[in-house]
Amino acid sequence: MPRSSSSNQPKVALIGYGYWGRNLARNLHHLGALAIVCDCDASALETARADLDGVKFSDDFESTLKNANVKGVVIATPAATHFELGMKALAAEKDVLVEKPLALDLAEARKMVDLAETQKRILMCGHLLHYHPAVRRMKQIIASGDLGEIRYVAATRLNFGKIRWEESVLWSFAPHDLSLLLSILGERPSSVSSVGGAFLDDRVADVTTTFLSFPNGAKAHVFISWLHPFKEQKFVVVGERKTIVFDDTELQNKLMLFDSDIHWEGGRPILSKSDGTPVKCADEEPLANQCIQFLRSILTREPPITNGREALSVVAVLRDCQRSLENSMDFERKLKPECDDIKIHQSAEVEDGVEIGEGTQVWRFSHIRGPACIGRNCRIGQNVTIGPNASVGDGVKIQNNVSVFEGVILEEGVFCGPSVVFTNVRHPRSRFPKTDCFEKTIVRRHATLGANCVIVCGIEIGEYSFVGAGAVVVKSVRPYALMLGNPAKQAGWVGRHGVRLEKRESDNVLVCPESGWAYQVNGTDQSLELLEGEEV
Repeated sequence: MPRSSSSNQPKVALIGYGYWGRNLARNLHHLGALAIVCDCDASALETARADLDGVKFSDDFESTLKNANVKGVVIATPAATHFELGMKALAAEKDVLVEKPLALDLAEARKMVDLAETQKRILMCGHLLHYHPAVRRMKQIIASGDLGEIRYVAATRLNFGKIRWEESVLWSFAPHDLSLLLSILGERPSSVSSVGGAFLDDRVADVTTTFLSFPNGAKAHVFISWLHPFKEQKFVVVGERKTIVFDDTELQNKLMLFDSDIHWEGGRPILSKSDGTPVKCADEEPLANQCIQFLRSILTREPPITNGREALSVVAVLRDCQRSLENSMDFERKLKPECDDIKIHQSAEVEDGVEIGEGTQVWRFSHIRGPACIGRNCRIGQNVTIGPNASVGDGVKIQNNVSVFEGVILEEGVFCGPSVVFTNVRHPRSRFPKTDCFEKTIVRRHATLGANCVIVCGIEIGEYSFVGAGAVVVKSVRPYALMLGNPAKQAGWVGRHGVRLEKRESDNVLVCPESGWAYQVNGTDQSLELLEGEEV
């Protein structure tokens, strides 16, 4: 998208100079459109003053709206504030660009759209994928009919990213992919089903998978997480003749086109596909394109593709996904209490001889065999099996589809992600049972085992260590070690907050970027020692 002359640009105010606000400010300033940066945080304004020349700064939103020179307002504040700030900006007869999602409530989003239409104002939402040159090219190819009828769409957005408490990962990550999905298929889904898990805080989902069906017969799924130790952003569209893949993490060849064909031989389907052909795309920054579109819409009064109505349809789907997610994660309506403090789902089976501490919850379809010991305030997820003589300490979280076999000991505060695999025999044979050869596996306190990792028996996982998703651990793990790969190898250190430690340039001290706590590696035995922080 060509840039307009800065002298002709309408002037806008940016509300919020946080992580994403800085990126918006950089682009708007480069385009010559940024007039004011407004933020109630004095330190944020000090940073903005150092970054931006010729821009005014304010900590008063109301006075910013009264500035007659400001034609548009860009809102980059937490999602919970979008509705209130957006309504005030529209009432002040300003054109508005709101970062996603438009609002966290469907009724509030509808009020914003109605007010924008009443005031004849531009209302735009920051569904950024539509302004990515590779996505634009992908949409052109799909519109040409080259893929044939769309059969299936898969979107994946994973990152070890910024954790939010105001909204779940569903509302934080999924709007981009849902917006593009609705645009490509051209219709609302006829059904949605969302499942997920709240691993860090019971109130906020950190990982969700959503399945969608559409009236035209197409199916889709959207998998999102902010707990993965790697970044993945893919959007796959499968047609009856070809498949196109957008991978935003690729430095080159972000868009690939595959020939795919299904033909029948001897009454059986045969699938053939090509190695893929790169599709050339323009070299443009998506956020710059988004900013240019907003400025252009202010001048031409033509609504952008991510206008208020489009954003409203995304919020409507998010609302349906949220309802499905809450239903799948609902303890209170579907659990039958065994006593005042212990909640066991009616579909779960707890055998005689099992000890369960107060405050523990056991989710649906789980099976705990006696004699096993479960501590206090534990969360046992869906379809979990805990074998006889297994030991689970206080405050342990075991997510869906995990089997804790006899011989496994989980100390207090251990986190087991979905589908973690434990073993208890080194050389199993079905023909020669080896129940007398069970080996002990100990997971020390507050260690984290990522989704789908494998823990070979007879080893010890050190306290506060972090085993990444999919890793295969065959040897004992040091405390605080970050383990990745197959076989798992130490890739660094994590602190007590579970965040990878960073080396301070002034010395050899390792610092947690989240808490600021400091650690030092003991050169003698390569152990990690807490220098500054709360002793636990």
